[in-house]
Amino acid sequence: MNASFRLPPWLLPTLAALVLVLLPLGLTPYLQDLVLRIITLAVFALSLELLVGTTGLVSLGHAAFYGIGAYATVLASPADAPGSLPLLMGLAAGAAGAYALFVGVFSLRTQGVYFIMVTLAFAQMAYFVFHDTAFGGGTDGIYLNLRPVLALGERVLLDADDKRTMYWLACGVLVATYGLLALIRRSRFGHALAGIRVNEQRLRAAGFATTLYKLAAFVIAGALAGLAGFLVAAKDGFVNPEMLSWHESGAVLLVIILGGLGHLRGAVLGAASFVLLKEALSNAALVGPLADHWQLTLGVTIIAFVALLPKGLIGLLQRSPR
Repeated sequence: MNASFRLPPWLLPTLAALVLVLLPLGLTPYLQDLVLRIITLAVFALSLELLVGTTGLVSLGHAAFYGIGAYATVLASPADAPGSLPLLMGLAAGAAGAYALFVGVFSLRTQGVYFIMVTLAFAQMAYFVFHDTAFGGGTDGIYLNLRPVLALGERVLLDADDKRTMYWLACGVLVATYGLLALIRRSRFGHALAGIRVNEQRLRAAGFATTLYKLAAFVIAGALAGLAGFLVAAKDGFVNPEMLSWHESGAVLLVIILGGLGHLRGAVLGAASFVLLKEALSNAALVGPLADHWQLTLGVTIIAFVALLPKGLIGLLQRSPR
């Protein structure tokens, strides 16, 4: 008799979160920074997964919300004192969500390739606002003089300038983002979004205001992308207009395709794979002279993965023995 044993769906994400939290205790500063880059990209990828994998809305302008969150963090920070961490985090998510609301009101009137092009146009508009004006430092970008802190009176509880604290803060944001999206997917709202992805016309005939559902998903995804932008600004202490460019939107779309569309774990797995591939293929000690052409080899590698694994990397974990 072959009895199949299935792990509870919450077990693997919980174990992964515990491993992430404990990793800094045994990692070198370089590896800790590498994992931190994976975490911030995973938050960004999860935000797009809500649109593409859950709702079926393919956007090529998602980087606009990511960059706006980063710029809001720096622009709202005092020049001569650390900013309030919860305040700046809220401002980053709020500014990105507000722009997502503005973009969504207009772009959701379209569908298919027209939706893709309209989101790209709005993203490029935001890009050139920061690129061509002195508002955000122009092409040079702007620096964050002092990283934000969480303080109670004069007592500092969390200081993002401490690398380990910044790491754990990013872990907390990733866990909260993953948990929120998992709850959304299991809610009535999430089931409605899945229905929109499968057959929006039938759902509309059943009495659902599908445009409002899509707009809500668009705003939530934009706000979460703004949180990812906050993490990058607090981590690097610097932002520039390239964060809003179309190739950033394309890169994060590749991440969720690489990991596997329709799965939260796939977005996280795709982020880890994408960062590690970039790191390995740009390392001359590993690939020799090809390191000078890492963009080419990265593209070829991703094409090979997509061709061989049409369900993404998550498909490797879902193959059950017969």
